[in-house]
Formats: sequence, structure tokens, C-alpha cells
Amino acid sequence: MSCFLALLIALSTWSALLLWTPVGAANILAVQSIAGKSHWNVMRAVLRALTDRGHTVTVFTPFVDGDRPGYTEVDVSEKAVVFLAMDATFLIEKFASMRKTLPSMLNYSRMSCDMMNGDQRMVNILDGVDARKFDLVITEPMASECVAYTATVLHVPMVYVVPFPIVTFLERSLTGHAPNPASTGHLLSSHGTPKTFAQRFVNVVSTVYCSAIKWYAERQLQLAGHRPYDSVDLVKPSLIFSNTHFIIEPARSLTPDVVQIGGIHLTAPKPIPKDILEFIENATHGVIYFSFGSMVSMSSLPESIQSAFRKALARVPQKVLWKYEGEMKDKPKNVMTRKWIPQRDILLHPKVKLFISHGGISGVFEAVDAGVPLLGFPIYNDQPRNIDNLVDTGMAISMDLLSVTEETFLNAVLEIVNDKRYQKNAKIASERFKDRPMSPAESVVYWTEYVLRHNGAPNLKSHALDLTWYQYYLVDVICTLLFIAFVILFIIYYGLKIIFKHINKYFDNLKAKRE
Repeated sequence: MSCFLALLIALSTWSALLLWTPVGAANILAVQSIAGKSHWNVMRAVLRALTDRGHTVTVFTPFVDGDRPGYTEVDVSEKAVVFLAMDATFLIEKFASMRKTLPSMLNYSRMSCDMMNGDQRMVNILDGVDARKFDLVITEPMASECVAYTATVLHVPMVYVVPFPIVTFLERSLTGHAPNPASTGHLLSSHGTPKTFAQRFVNVVSTVYCSAIKWYAERQLQLAGHRPYDSVDLVKPSLIFSNTHFIIEPARSLTPDVVQIGGIHLTAPKPIPKDILEFIENATHGVIYFSFGSMVSMSSLPESIQSAFRKALARVPQKVLWKYEGEMKDKPKNVMTRKWIPQRDILLHPKVKLFISHGGISGVFEAVDAGVPLLGFPIYNDQPRNIDNLVDTGMAISMDLLSVTEETFLNAVLEIVNDKRYQKNAKIASERFKDRPMSPAESVVYWTEYVLRHNGAPNLKSHALDLTWYQYYLVDVICTLLFIAFVILFIIYYGLKIIFKHINKYFDNLKAKRE
């Protein structure tokens, strides 16, 4: 009997393994190269989808959540420069313009590569001291392809996870194709879709300018010091998971290796803390939720701006739930402040009428999923573009943070809360956002395993990657056509010149005979 029971247990275990472990379960090495909490939320969701499928993941990350079966974290928080609760004025001064943003992003990206590649635990993996064999590398590029060095050394396929719309100034080198500036707004532009001649003109200039700035800044960094990833041909990603969705990102052409997984970080709602829930439930006219995310410290805003916010919100009939660090001076009676608020759960509550946000892509997806209108104060990077896309859907208003006043802010809040069009358009966007053939997690699993099954899936890559810039933009063809046209015009010109010369000579001779 004991032998029979042991056999049954063994068969049950074997059946469970067949059920939950996919054929060819992979050993995956992940690297969270950018120490931003919102960036990690997307990467964490991707990795969880893969471990839930049965793959084994080892991840280098500054955000430690804890190991679990098939999932091991390597803590690099002591070396990483983490972006959390930063001074708002510093962010505006450092990242508000393209000229300042790109060199800063590039420098940070390369610093992160140096930190990760210099970590002894990573060195052991790259040098083969760590005996584990990896089948795939998952990482995030920001402004530099130096993150591809790990996959290059290990000779394995690589997948990129991009937590915001794909980086315009990297798109050509990653996918082979550059976005059309006539129809697709630059990542750092203030609009999602250029609608006027002026916007198209600015978009073209921004695209060229950013590419030039990136090339020059990277060249300077390369000359400043030798790094191992500067002296090798880095592999290209087999696949790019882009945290976008065509509801809040204008429809555009994408190559087969770009897979949209917008909203993958969204989780099932959890119970709201009791004190916050009571505050919401007792709001007769509904609730306004106010947050600038994890990277921006609300309390660091200039006092004039904070005062405008406080005075305006004190005049609205709704209650206000405000993510704010520390004690707020002259806090209105209808305002509750907390250092941390479960944003996802709050936005899903039916009494929430408005989300006041900086336009971070994670919060944007949470607002769209919940069907909540948004009042945006974009600060840097992709935020102006994100807000503008929601303005185009009719569910948002965008305002300038540095020029806001009590009256302009109050008018915008009352317009969104009292005009049912914003709520209606937000619900329409939510329905369209949720209507998809498979969930983002299912897309991640399918396409990752597709890459593993087909040895890096080179069939997904565009031939345009093999073309030089002048071949891709047909400069050589255009020059050839111009040369041919010049030769033809030259021949026609001199042919006509000779013909007219003979005609003139004929008439001159005829005139001489008559005389």
C-alpha cells in the first residue's frame, strides 16, 4: 500500500509539472537598468508573467520584492542611483528641455551600464565563473544601447522592455525604421500627433536635433573613456515590448518585433485602507485624486504653485485625496493627505471624479482603465505627449505647471467635473482599452516563447537594419536620379544650343545671299 501511495504521489507530481511547466522552460537573465519605480513596475509585471508560466528568472534590480519559486533577485540598490521623491524644481531645470534631457539620459544610461557590468555577480556570469547557462536576456534601454552588452557576451537573444512609448531617437537603430515626423510626435515633443504645419515643422526639427544631440553626446562619452561595450558590435533585440496602446498612443506603423503591452502593470484591485475608504464613502459630491507619482516630491513644488492648488481645491464641493509628503501648511478642510496612496485601487472607486496627474505613463494607463478623466501638469520626458494624447481623446485637459494660478486651475477642475463629456469620453476610452484579443501578460508569454522557439526569431527583424542611413533615406537613389536628370538636361541644353547655332547660321547665310 505504501509503495502504491508513493507511486500515486510521484505520478501526481509528474502530471503537475507537465501541466504548469512549458516545454523548453527557459533560464532568463533580467537587468533593470533604470532605477525608476514606474520603470520597475512594468519590468516586474513582465517577469511575473514569465515565471507564472514556468520559466526561471534571475533579475538584477534596485527594487527588491523578495524571491519566490523560479524567481531570484540580485539586489543592486546600494550602487544604483534611484529616482524616488525627487525635487520638482530640479527635475524641471534638468529635464524640461531637449538640450538638457538627452545628454542627462544618455549619461545616466551609460552610468547604469557601467554599474551593472562592474558588479562582481554580473562579472561572474559574463566570465563563466557562474556556471548557470542563460537562454535569454531581458533589459531596458533608455538612451543608449550599452544594455545589450550582456546578451552580446553571453551569445543569447535579447528582449527589450520599454516602459514608455518607444524612444524616437533609438527607433531607427533598434527596429530599422524611423517614425514619420509628419504623423508621429517625437517622444520629447509636447504633442502626440502633429496637426498643423507649425507642429510638423517643429517635429521634424526636433527629430533631427535630438538625433544630432544624442550622436554628439555619445561620441563625447566614448572619447572620454574606454568601455567594453564601445568596442564590440552589440546585438539587436529580437523583440521589443513597448508599454503603449493605440487608445492613448496614435495609430502608427510598427515592425513585427514591436509588441504593445500597455497596461501590463495593472493588477486586480485590493481593499482600500479603512480610513481612506471612509473618507471617500462620505464624499457626497465625489472625490478628486491628486498625485504626481513616485518620482516627484509634491512638497518640493514652489510655494506659489502649492498655494494656488490649495486655495482652488478649497473652493470645490468634492473631497480631495492628495498624495503629499510631510505636513501640508494651511491644508483645506476637504483635503486628506497621505505619503503613499494605493492609486490603482482609488481610481477604480466609482466616486472618483477626476485624477490630477503629471502624466506618467503608468498613471495614464490606470486612469484610462478606470475610465477617470484627467487634468494634466506634464513636467518632463514623455509626459507632455502622454497628456496631449488624452486631450485628443476628449478625456483630459493639459496645463502648464509653472504658470498655473488659482483661477485657471479652479476653472479647469470645475470644467472636467461638471462637463459630462469628459466622463463619457473616459468611459469610451476605457472600453476600447480593455477590448483586446489577449491580455498583455499573455502577449509577453507568447512572443517571448516565440523568440526562444525560433532561435532569436530573426524573421521578425526588418531588412532596413542592414541599410546605412543614406541607403535607408534613399539619398544614394535620389542623388543618382538627380545626376541622371542633370545629364539629360545637360544633353538637351547643349543639343538645343547646337541646333539653334545651326539655325542662326542658316538664316545668316540666307540673309547674306539676298544682299
